Amino acid sequence: MRKNNTSINSLLVLVALLFGIFFFMMPQSYDQTEAPLSEFSTKRALASVKEISKKPHFVGSKIHEVIANYLQKELQDLGLETSIQEGFTMTEKGTLVKSKNIIAKIKGSKNTKALLLLSHYDSAPHSYSKGASDDASGVATILESVRAYLHNKTPHKNDIIILFTDAEELGLNGAALFVTQHKLAKEVGLVLNFEARGSSGPSYMLMETNDGNAKMVDAFKAGNVSYPVSNSLMYSIYKMLPNDTDLTVFRESGKIQGFNFAFIDSHFNYHTAQDKYENLDPKTLAHQGSYLFPLLNYFSNADLTNFNSVDNKVYFNVPFSFVSYPFGWIFPMLIVAFGLLFLFVFVGLGKRALRLDEIIKGFVPLFGSLATAGLVTYVGWKLLLNFYPQYNDILHGFTYNGHDYIYAFVSLTLAICFLFYHNDGKRNPEMSQMVAPLFVWLLINLGIAFKLQGAGFLIIPVIASSLMLGFYVLTQKSGWVLNCLLAIPTLIILVPFIQMFPIGLGLKILFGSAVLTVLTFTLLLPIFGSYVKKGIWAIFFILVSIGFFIKAHQASSYTNEKGKPNSLVYILNADTNTSNWATYDTNLDEWTKIYLGEKPKAATAINSNKLYSKYGSQYTFMANAPVKNIPKPTIEFVRDTVKGNLHLYKIKITPNRGVNRYDIFVNNDSQINNLKANGVQSIDFKSNITSKTSDKLLTYYVVDNLPLELEFSISNSQKLDLELVESSFDLLANPSIKMIQRKPGMIPTPFVLNDAVIIRQKIKPSPKIPIETPAMRNYYERKRDTLNVAVDSLR
Repeated sequence: MRKNNTSINSLLVLVALLFGIFFFMMPQSYDQTEAPLSEFSTKRALASVKEISKKPHFVGSKIHEVIANYLQKELQDLGLETSIQEGFTMTEKGTLVKSKNIIAKIKGSKNTKALLLLSHYDSAPHSYSKGASDDASGVATILESVRAYLHNKTPHKNDIIILFTDAEELGLNGAALFVTQHKLAKEVGLVLNFEARGSSGPSYMLMETNDGNAKMVDAFKAGNVSYPVSNSLMYSIYKMLPNDTDLTVFRESGKIQGFNFAFIDSHFNYHTAQDKYENLDPKTLAHQGSYLFPLLNYFSNADLTNFNSVDNKVYFNVPFSFVSYPFGWIFPMLIVAFGLLFLFVFVGLGKRALRLDEIIKGFVPLFGSLATAGLVTYVGWKLLLNFYPQYNDILHGFTYNGHDYIYAFVSLTLAICFLFYHNDGKRNPEMSQMVAPLFVWLLINLGIAFKLQGAGFLIIPVIASSLMLGFYVLTQKSGWVLNCLLAIPTLIILVPFIQMFPIGLGLKILFGSAVLTVLTFTLLLPIFGSYVKKGIWAIFFILVSIGFFIKAHQASSYTNEKGKPNSLVYILNADTNTSNWATYDTNLDEWTKIYLGEKPKAATAINSNKLYSKYGSQYTFMANAPVKNIPKPTIEFVRDTVKGNLHLYKIKITPNRGVNRYDIFVNNDSQINNLKANGVQSIDFKSNITSKTSDKLLTYYVVDNLPLELEFSISNSQKLDLELVESSFDLLANPSIKMIQRKPGMIPTPFVLNDAVIIRQKIKPSPKIPIETPAMRNYYERKRDTLNVAVDSLR
């Protein structure tokens, strides 16, 4: 009976510790009534979010200009002088757009390096996203923090530059325009960038550094934020992945370093029509403010002249604090951990507190639980995708009920662990069994020391668990209170990753959470291994798992608040005068079947020039569509001459309807050289644009219906073979095509060109059209204005 009470007590303590750890990761409340003017107010920031996210405001939309004017006024109301930077840029991925940056500056007392506060104000195109989280939350965080800062009349040495960039969602174009063309860019010493990849959860700090991170880590630590959430494992992984934020441009092109702050939970709302004011968690916005307000006060007076360093530091967060130490400590800590394990095993065998045969047998339940939990979770998720095919509609990889699946598979993994580590009646077998996971953890950390030093802090839970073993070996006792205290490093450092990995990387990585759960469980064997009647505990966690699977099933259908993504486009082939409906969906619904029918054709024939999408999506189904009289663009060959062995071209493409996007493809192996588009060259490279994985030459996002002008050359021995894809984001509002609106519970699929009227045609000179008369000009202007209003009013 006493052991049962001890088991329950230790479990309650662990649960309480876990609750405390997650509870104190971020603010759990915010000012429901307005905070003093001297403080950051989440309520005031939310008012800004609400204003910015009333409607979609993607580049080229009418509301985009409205939001730009609103932000200028907000800055001016703070007593700041604003300026506008406009211009074309073409970024490395061949994305061309005319950006409009909004800039303000707070003058410091000394001529030092400036602190830049950065966020973008455009919303994602194609999916009617209102951009509440991404990135009205970032803009509002900066506006409210600057307001409180100015109210306090804080003395500061450094200039503070406020930059609201444009066209981040398209290709980081606004940031590229500022870094490469604005004189203030050379004054910047550090950037604080506020972003979002979801609509809730804690905000994670990720830094952008060119070399070592030591000075950046020290600077962040000195900022003394209340709820730091970050670790150097995330930093190491981030550096290895092709991540893109506006801050990336500052680091790569401007050699300027900085910090990203972004939240990722509720990832299913990211870039969708559900990224709206009502879905942004106010506590998450409060967390963003808890970063910026103290960092603004600190960095406005700190030395920002040099953050370059040859040294790196390991770092991680604990509740209310931030721990760091040099990479140079990694091997000494590893040696200490190896030494402790071998010492305690040697002493334990000598005192017969440990048994060699039990130590060896300890590898069986360890590898058995690892293999079983990993396999069950991997296969289980695959089966669930077959049983619930609608989950494949959500390209993010994290379903609306994703948290339930995390808890379900983690509970199932705990049940598996209890079954493998059943009590065989021997006295304290868990202590001998613990040697195996400690040894495996040491091998993992040995690999970390050579290949992934940013994860060097993972040795700390191993040392703590080794001390549990050591206390037992030296005293022949195992105190549950001491063990719970020594479990704190494991709970603080390892457990958050169990949830964070599938949230950040998608539910496809659930098996990784299962494996990490086993490895965490085995570090706590002195606690869990001492539980009697492990079979009952296994049954308990199986029942908990079943409960979460039932809960997930009940939430598996789409609702008005959690809509089904679907997609539809109208494609007119101007060369063959044929039209098609097309979709990216694998599961057609009642709306898409209206146009595609019950048995649509595979869309193989129209996937020759695949448009870029984040997840590599391509058309899945197609059906014949009525040919509509959609005005085609005017294509002029302004220059078509031969000079030496080069053929020189200048091509002007002018829209004759309200359009939003042009994509240009090269249909053969022609090498396009010295490309200029609307007078600018690529920022990152100046030639050989088509030497990429795709045949796409460029994507041009149209503002104010400005034409596209291309200048380039090809070898005289090659034949020019270009194709144009002209798109307008107005399928549901286009007067030439009568469409049935989506039903409640449906949203446009994000990350793909959606709800678009598309014209595909070869690039060749158009027939001459009559000179535009005033009557014709008025007709086109009225039509464009009507179209803009209709598109902006959708959703």
